[in-house]
Amino acid sequence: MIYQADQTRYSRMDYKRCGRSGIKLPRISLGLWQNFGSVNVFENSRRMVRTAFDHGITHFDLANNYGPEPGSAESCFGQILSKDLRPYRDELIISSKAGYLMWDGPYGEWGSRKNLIASCDQSLKRLGLDYVDIFYHHRPDPDTPLEETMGALDRIVRSGKALYAGISNYPPERARKAFRILRELGTPCLIHQPRYSMLFRDYEKNGLFEVLEEEGVGAIVFSPLAQGMLSGKYLNGIPEDSRASRSDALQKMYLTEEGVAKLRALNGLAVRRGQSLSQMAIAWVLRRPAVTSALIGASSPQQITDICGCLKNPEFSMEELAEIDAVLG
Repeated sequence: MIYQADQTRYSRMDYKRCGRSGIKLPRISLGLWQNFGSVNVFENSRRMVRTAFDHGITHFDLANNYGPEPGSAESCFGQILSKDLRPYRDELIISSKAGYLMWDGPYGEWGSRKNLIASCDQSLKRLGLDYVDIFYHHRPDPDTPLEETMGALDRIVRSGKALYAGISNYPPERARKAFRILRELGTPCLIHQPRYSMLFRDYEKNGLFEVLEEEGVGAIVFSPLAQGMLSGKYLNGIPEDSRASRSDALQKMYLTEEGVAKLRALNGLAVRRGQSLSQMAIAWVLRRPAVTSALIGASSPQQITDICGCLKNPEFSMEELAEIDAVLG
């Protein structure tokens, strides 16, 4: 059966302007870091993308190394585009990134002009596209001059392979320098993608959000559920086949006796707000003026539907924010 998008999709999602650009992004975007690789069930991945678009999620975020195996998330999404979303291409924001290890040898990672331009070309082939809407540098490169990295992003945009440039994981002052270089080149940075959640608040402390507001650059925050810790699934133990069950690091970082007590206290507040813990966690990151969109991951269509419910109650009272701060310490 030929896929036809839900006709009510745009009434089901809120949109916000990205910085001072002309682009609006959905308040919730779908990331394909997990559960879209060659090891996953294609039809489930396909259902998740269709469910997301039916709920007004127009932004789909990838990177060249997403999988596993690396590259396979882009190939998966390329198939879904071909089968279902090709008629809707002009309604979509599709992004990809490069910077983490993708292929062997000295040119397969980081931020050289060689790596970024080759990576973009490879991503377009896997996606079956002539261009992506946003192309990011995925992480700062301590060895490559920032002028070379930003010059590569400028070249990718000017060549028509991407419409906008973005950066990810950059600390505030390096981000500010990147924005200046791109502005001088004539390709202003559209967006920054930092990690941010109730359980990871470093960028509140180091001033990144203030820099973004000053520079007119949007923010799309990744891991807003702290790799599933704020999903609600860990309130009563560690389920089998969960991400934490396979990661001692996550258990030691978040699922100590004290950590679980914090999750339960946060869940109590969410219940009083008429939300699930995951819905409250997404609404909490979206409250910041600099944040354009929250980038969620999912393993089932129902998770996407549930998280979109956070938009029904996006506001927090001062008392609720104070209670969250007190719980988190």
